Amino acid sequence: MLKGEDVLKIIILAGGGGTRLFPLSRACFPKQFMKLGGDQSLLAQTVIRFMPVANASDMVIVTNQEYIHHVRVELAACGMDDAHILLEPVGRNTAPAIALAVRYCIDELGASEEEVMFVTPSDHIIRQQELFIQAIMQAEEMAKQENIVTFGITPNKPEVGYGYIEAGEPCGHGFVVNSFKEKPSQAVAEEYLAAGRYYWNSGMFAVTMGQIMRELQIHQSEIYRLSATSYTDTLAQFEEMPNISIDYAVAEKSDRVVTIPLTAYWNDIGSWDAIYDVLDKDQNGNAVTGDCLPIDCNNTLMLGRSRLIAGIGLEDLLVVETDDVIVVAKKGESQKVKELVSELKKRGRREADEHTTMYRPWGSYTVLGEGPGYKMKKIMVNPGHRLSLQMHYHRSEHWIVTGGTAQVTLGDEVKLVHENESIFIPLSTKHRLENPGRIPLEIIEVQNGKYLEEDDIVRFDDVYGRL
Repeated sequence: MLKGEDVLKIIILAGGGGTRLFPLSRACFPKQFMKLGGDQSLLAQTVIRFMPVANASDMVIVTNQEYIHHVRVELAACGMDDAHILLEPVGRNTAPAIALAVRYCIDELGASEEEVMFVTPSDHIIRQQELFIQAIMQAEEMAKQENIVTFGITPNKPEVGYGYIEAGEPCGHGFVVNSFKEKPSQAVAEEYLAAGRYYWNSGMFAVTMGQIMRELQIHQSEIYRLSATSYTDTLAQFEEMPNISIDYAVAEKSDRVVTIPLTAYWNDIGSWDAIYDVLDKDQNGNAVTGDCLPIDCNNTLMLGRSRLIAGIGLEDLLVVETDDVIVVAKKGESQKVKELVSELKKRGRREADEHTTMYRPWGSYTVLGEGPGYKMKKIMVNPGHRLSLQMHYHRSEHWIVTGGTAQVTLGDEVKLVHENESIFIPLSTKHRLENPGRIPLEIIEVQNGKYLEEDDIVRFDDVYGRL
């Protein structure tokens, strides 16, 4: 149904810390907050996509405490501040997240068990909006008949990075699902493509609140037990939930699953090969973004961020650069990026999780350089925002204002520091940095000390609740 004719709850899953688009996507800033395929983040694109069928007040974004400020920024950017943000206490995969969202909709938003919810990832690209909305309306209709309705994507190549749906007999606007298939080998993927009855699993589905709880009661009794009473109890017991996806928990076991082929353009951009597919190409098949110079290159992705990338005679390669990492891979091998990140984590490499630029609720900081006993950062504070009142046991700091005006609390004194002025923060001294102005505040911070990690912060007051 179109917005205003019926109630449809949109559940957007935005808690994942995807690694397949490393080095751009990292645990501190995963791909749902990146701007790919448009001028807005993938999360903002997802929210906007559902505006024809739901108000912001009928949307629930499920995320975690680490990403809450990113979510708020993206909702504000698309004028959907009234959407609800639901925080998972810990990561427990999609089945517990959906159970928590159901309880929230029923207990906190007053939804009935007959209402349909549409569950979607927050990091896909979908085009041809009219076709997508038409499919949602079809899915809502079939979900009201006690079905779990999935969207299947017609494959155009033997993709080994997706799970597959095997379609059976026709049913309503789609087909009965005979089975779900794991990510296949190349040979099996080719068989699926030739058979013509297999679809990629998009990760989107529609179901009524009551039906999903009944399915959990049948197939996942522990999740049902922990979520059957109230939202408050579910939240308190969330850590006891099993770590399991909704596919394994319910979809692969239920006899009520149907699939609707989605004819709109869809790309989960789950790999650099998928990014290559979605970007514009030159006459030689090269997808180039940033300061890149391809010479005699063919069918190659070159994505630069902070320096010139020059390629000579490259063919079927993926080259992705950030200011601290360069990844080079053969096309068709980018699914192994996840293995690369796992290896970096085993080696204790900071790059596995953190960018040199880290985002905070007040703005961001970028590490410009570091060595024994020192670290240098560029700090940006948004207008009207301020850092916590804090101190450090192991380092002093020297701040140089390069743009805007800083209001600095230093001990019992509060003073303004203007552009081209500086101030010294002694060791173990309470201090706070604020931006009282209307333009971004930029400073260069030079830290000195034996220990310069981020956990050497003692907070005394914080407007963002991080005490």
